[in-house]
Amino acid sequence: MKPWILGLTGGIGSGKSAVVEQFGRLGVHWVDADHAARWVVEPGKPALARIAEHFGDGVLTPAGELDRAVLRARVFENAGERKWLEQLLHPLIRQEIAEHLSRAQSPYAILVSPLLIEAGQYRQADRVLVVDVPESLQLQRAMRRDQASEAQIRAILKVQASREERLRHADDVLVNDRDRAWLEAEVARLHDFYLTLRGGQP
Repeated sequence: MKPWILGLTGGIGSGKSAVVEQFGRLGVHWVDADHAARWVVEPGKPALARIAEHFGDGVLTPAGELDRAVLRARVFENAGERKWLEQLLHPLIRQEIAEHLSRAQSPYAILVSPLLIEAGQYRQADRVLVVDVPESLQLQRAMRRDQASEAQIRAILKVQASREERLRHADDVLVNDRDRAWLEAEVARLHDFYLTLRGGQP
């Protein structure tokens, strides 16, 4: 029986990582789209050569790896360049994700991605779980975790899908505004429910 795919997303600072790690402890296979995005631009991968050719060697570190901060600054201000980069990377990331998910031995597998909605990755999932959190808490957590200013976090929030947009795609919502013990119990409850589903649908 091929595992069905749960797409898991949430805005910055919502606690996606804590949620997916808890699912992992319960034996659920998962892949992080952010990791896949890093794997496709590793040295020696064709995507890295294409990026360097397009943007110039300034986007590489002295060791020949992608300098993400430099590249981010280049595309953040320029929608055309961002589009070029997305058209190159999204299909490769999709392929990488599909490959990892196909190795799953659990009854369902999780694709966790901050851009599940924006990048259309939810189409790879049979069901969508949104980790939701009040914006004030989101800002507080993200500023603490990334040692960033409120303005920096708000700029990231601006390019992510709005809460309303995310919640519109959600089959399930986990409001992560309490403590760790509550979160673990909530994940366990969802997990038990997911084990009863075939193909992600009741």
